[in-house]
Amino acid sequence: MAGVTTFAVIRSRGPAWDPNVPMRGQAGWDAHARFMNALAADGFVVLGGPLGDGARTLLVIEAASEDAVRERLAPDPWTGSSLLRIDSITPWQILLARRDGTQQRTA
Repeated sequence: MAGVTTFAVIRSRGPAWDPNVPMRGQAGWDAHARFMNALAADGFVVLGGPLGDGARTLLVIEAASEDAVRERLAPDPWTGSSLLRIDSITPWQILLARRDGTQQRTA
């Protein structure tokens, strides 16, 4: 895709996160899950999920820019309710992949 960059996005729990409640029990889970599933169905989110103990989440996103990433994630119900926040958005040059060789790139 011309003009599209792959980004590694790290999100972490915000101040509204209740540490005594599992992820799927947090307020607004159903709306958040629908929102994220729609981003994946659109091809914007390529991969995503919690890291380690779940305090942080990794999203692999394909977008035109960092601003485009922020704009698409802003309407997430968990962003607006301070359950999640963006820690970092980093362009990611993928050099290796487990798919067929067409995914490998040379510098």
